[in-house]
Amino acid sequence: MTLSALQFIRRGQTVTLHAVPPERTLLEVLREDLGCTGTKEGCAEGDCGACTVVIGEAVASAEGEQLRYSAINSCIRLAHSVHGLALWTVEDLTRDPLIARDPAASIHPAQEAMVSCHGSQCGFCTPGFVMSLFGMYQNRVCQGQAITREQAQHDLSGNLCRCTGYRPILDAAQQMADLPRARVDEAALLAQLHQLAAPALEGADYLAPRTLAELLQARAAHPQAQIVAGGTDVGLWVTKQFREFGQVLDVTRVAELREIDASGEQLVIGAAATLTQAFAALQALWPQLDEFAARFAGLPVRNAGTLGGNVANGSPIGDSMPLLIALGAQVVLASLRGQRRLPLEDFYTGYRKNQLAADEVLTHIEVPKPRAGELLRAYKVSKRTDDDISAVCLAIQLTLRDGQVQAASIGVGGVAATPVRARATEAVLTGAPWSEATLARAADSLRNEFQPLSDMRASGEYRRALLAHLLERYWLESTGSGPVLATLIPLAQAAAVQKAKA
Repeated sequence: MTLSALQFIRRGQTVTLHAVPPERTLLEVLREDLGCTGTKEGCAEGDCGACTVVIGEAVASAEGEQLRYSAINSCIRLAHSVHGLALWTVEDLTRDPLIARDPAASIHPAQEAMVSCHGSQCGFCTPGFVMSLFGMYQNRVCQGQAITREQAQHDLSGNLCRCTGYRPILDAAQQMADLPRARVDEAALLAQLHQLAAPALEGADYLAPRTLAELLQARAAHPQAQIVAGGTDVGLWVTKQFREFGQVLDVTRVAELREIDASGEQLVIGAAATLTQAFAALQALWPQLDEFAARFAGLPVRNAGTLGGNVANGSPIGDSMPLLIALGAQVVLASLRGQRRLPLEDFYTGYRKNQLAADEVLTHIEVPKPRAGELLRAYKVSKRTDDDISAVCLAIQLTLRDGQVQAASIGVGGVAATPVRARATEAVLTGAPWSEATLARAADSLRNEFQPLSDMRASGEYRRALLAHLLERYWLESTGSGPVLATLIPLAQAAAVQKAKA
């Protein structure tokens, strides 16, 4: 087995690196191999955003081939995953010959806006913010959009700053559009991307098949290879647990797994669709998921992570699974032997264990489209509003007709070793009148259906109480009382209860 070569476009040139180990991160390559120390290492877990860079990828669209720009965390991104892509770091914005700037401007508008709005103090987080601003600039300003405050907060959600209080950084995000424009020569860059060689499929330590047939063959031939579908969790195994991989099988280049199809009776999401793309498709059918989707990690994590990776990972606090369980989703598993489908809640067999055979991969998630009478809500409770891990995640979908619950589907996270379906509570609700008496019985059932552990995020007692309160919140919203703020049930209450009992 040979160490794979790595090629990407940077500053208008092809960068070629040989013998890059499969577990080496992009941040390590940038800082240690290329000497690009402007990109900072902070948390090494995709949380702070100091390591943010931007990648560009050629994608097909109705208007023809275009570049898609994505801000990502380089600290948990495996280096080989950027093979065949364009890459920008904070040093490149003034040195890339493919970025045409106003002759009077010495720096990029993203940088100029940060300077003029006093968006930097200690400066450690500044490169990451600048790169998120650059991604925002390419995706919004260069598309003729004026950036709103809300858009700025959304696009900067994966970047943390301890000094500024964020106001001047948000000011900078809005001011970029008023400065002389800087434009990437996309035609020239697309031509360069087409010249890069495809990664090897056999005899290499980093496999990146391009078709489903190639993926299934590679999985059958290399069942021991570590599957990577975005790396937002596998990257932590490298940075925090110092794991090494003999061989990696990257599924994110498989064309069929990147597709999202909403044309039939089901929404079919390819396992390699990014979380950004997958939630956009879900939000198109269920607009009430907007807030829930925005709270799923920060934008750089959503740009890199995939829905299939989140599902296959099986973390008991993964936020997509309770939602998908409530929606009645199925997973499609495939191998050279054929395909099989499972309800998502039956996919898990234990803590981070599932029913995938050694030669199988998860290829698609199938979600039934909304039907008349269904009411879906998804709730996430965490200590921080943005970019935080859930204490409890609860998704509820009831079919209500003539004041009666015709069907119930409830997905729960943070209360067991796996994401789970609240079957006992569903049974209490199904066929019953949607009334306060039914609510009381269902809340009592949900409170006692699981025995969650206590940890740094919440006590088991609080989690059980929270389930009942969230069901009550669903009742209030479904009966026309309007949305109930999550702050009505803050984690601080749990601490107060525990202190009083001590």
